[in-house]
Amino acid sequence: MTTTSRDQSHCDLLIEGAELIDGNGGERVRADVAITGDRVSLIGDLKGMESQARIDASGLVVAPGFIDAHTHDDRAVMSTPDMTPKLSQGVTTVVTGNCGVSLAPLVNREPVPPLNLLGGSDWYRYASMGAYMADVEASPPAVNLAPLVGHSTLRVATMDKLDRPATDEQIHRMGALLDEALDAGCIGMSTGLAYAPAIAAPTDEIVALAERLQPRGGIFTTHMRNEGDKVVESVEETLEIGRRAGVPVVISHHKCCGRKNYGLVKKTLAVIRAARAHQTVNLDVYPYTASSTVLIAASVASSERVLVTWSTPHPECAGRDFADIRAEWDISVDEAIARLQPAGAIYYQMDEEDLRRVLAFDDAMIGSDGLPHDAFPHPRLWGTFPRVLGHYSRDVGLFSLEQAVRRMTSVPANVFGLADRGVVREGAYADLVLLDPDTVIDSADFKSPKQHAAGIREVIVNGSAAWRSNAWTGQRPGRILRRAASH
Repeated sequence: MTTTSRDQSHCDLLIEGAELIDGNGGERVRADVAITGDRVSLIGDLKGMESQARIDASGLVVAPGFIDAHTHDDRAVMSTPDMTPKLSQGVTTVVTGNCGVSLAPLVNREPVPPLNLLGGSDWYRYASMGAYMADVEASPPAVNLAPLVGHSTLRVATMDKLDRPATDEQIHRMGALLDEALDAGCIGMSTGLAYAPAIAAPTDEIVALAERLQPRGGIFTTHMRNEGDKVVESVEETLEIGRRAGVPVVISHHKCCGRKNYGLVKKTLAVIRAARAHQTVNLDVYPYTASSTVLIAASVASSERVLVTWSTPHPECAGRDFADIRAEWDISVDEAIARLQPAGAIYYQMDEEDLRRVLAFDDAMIGSDGLPHDAFPHPRLWGTFPRVLGHYSRDVGLFSLEQAVRRMTSVPANVFGLADRGVVREGAYADLVLLDPDTVIDSADFKSPKQHAAGIREVIVNGSAAWRSNAWTGQRPGRILRRAASH
């Protein structure tokens, strides 16, 4: 960015006296940060610079705003544009459309699970991703979003029966919808191969669609076919899709579920590390040993404990233990699942040591996988990023604060092709978070999941203060981020 002499003496906002963590992994340095418009205009010792507003950041760290690599915020950016669960953590950008589920392109269809995690048929009203993006841009949220298009959504939009592979004609129709989404600016396609709408999709079907990503610079992300007994085979399938289609791959919320599979991540991570020498592979992870999604019998069977997060016919069950509900009703597991449907749940089914192995893996990104429309959500919706910063970085010492920030900023910006994001440097967009490194920590837990984190002082999105004094400022400066052409 070219800076004129006037630019060097004036700015809109001056952050003074902070410890700067620039997002690239290097050690923090003392620096002032000037913001002009929506960009960082100058960094250094800026004593004497004139500014319209100032922030005394003594004792605080200024870092790039965090990029949530895995969200289901497609509807939340419209229905709750303040985006408090994310802003309160320091998140300035959310990657939407994960696990094969996006709000578009799908019209006038009652969403089958897990599409119903985003809402009912009234929310599935966009015939194209371009129409969805136009709606978001007409009334923007407080944070940026980088949308993926969901494979399951494409299947539901084009197939009358989902319990079988798509025909060539159906793949062609899905491909046309995918092309439109990519041309509108989507960053890639996601799959949810563990879920009913896509279980029957063979590898060849996914490759045929993923091949369309390559000429447009799109990325392929996946909730793999299996995260339990067959997790190694699922990793191999994911790598095969990436190789055959010639596209970068992101393995979503990597984990191994079920007590008998504890320790398997040592093998999956070795396979992923070896593959990285030959193809582009990344992963994201959330910092909890419990997962959450729709209520599924297989997940109930592999869990030590199950907590119901919502139930349409029995809303009074939200927040209750599934075992207690079943005992009270005096019915079988399968009968209780059927009676609660449609419903969601939290599943306690992972190992802490495995989680730490994945968190510490090379370039592991942080993704909350939060479900914003659950009545009693998993605490990851509100606590993911401060939990990594406070618990796993500061208290456990899994990695430095600088490395923690890097995994939340420059790594996902590079993986998803988000130009001029994820770093604090002159000319980059002014997406910034000011935090107290000594006190930052998650407050949300499994008993009280909707709690602001501690230690997040201010969040700036595209140069505008969006979070201050533990509250949303009322500003809605978010934008849709389209994949950089160079990626």
